[in-house]
Amino acid sequence: MKAFTQLNGIVCPLDRANVDTDAIIPKQFLKSIKRSGFGPNLFDEWRYLDHGEPGMDNSGRPINPEFVLNFPRYAGAQVLLARENFGCGSSREHAPWAIDDYGFRVVIAPSFADIFFNNCFKNGLLPIVLDAAVVDQLFNECAANDGYRLNVDLATQTVMTPSGASFGFDITAHRKHCLLNGLDEIGLTLQHADEIKTFEAAHRDRQPWLFVQ
Repeated sequence: MKAFTQLNGIVCPLDRANVDTDAIIPKQFLKSIKRSGFGPNLFDEWRYLDHGEPGMDNSGRPINPEFVLNFPRYAGAQVLLARENFGCGSSREHAPWAIDDYGFRVVIAPSFADIFFNNCFKNGLLPIVLDAAVVDQLFNECAANDGYRLNVDLATQTVMTPSGASFGFDITAHRKHCLLNGLDEIGLTLQHADEIKTFEAAHRDRQPWLFVQ
């Protein structure tokens, strides 16, 4: 998993509440269990004017010019600004995979669906909850300024605007540690590899009949 420490990135505003995981990555793309390759189909039904299917050449598909991700001013955005209850719906882990694969590292919203929120941390995304009034302010500033950027510092747990306004956010110590060090659940387990090997050797010595082939 990629580590997250600090990011200064362009903000893309998705001004919709209750964005569900089927909108984030539609069901027909869930056939793969690889974590990569979903970025081109992020928000597929909103982003394109035709129906998308796995394996399609997205470069030739008709683009929806009215969808925010297709606006040239938001090209290369790494911060997704959203409204309340982002990530609701089914618990598909493909949703954070698609957001990450597109290039976003941070999602800011007043609230998130619980399962999506937890899945983000397990896949290297940083979901940040800010007060609705603060999110309104960020939407307004983003609309008024091309190339609007936010500086997100995980160590200090702050989001800073170009004007210098700073907003703190909460994160548990465990999740913060994992993101700062790029540790998913497998990575955490592998930190105890020597202890695991010692236990397995002792287990084999105590109950050798379990290992007879």
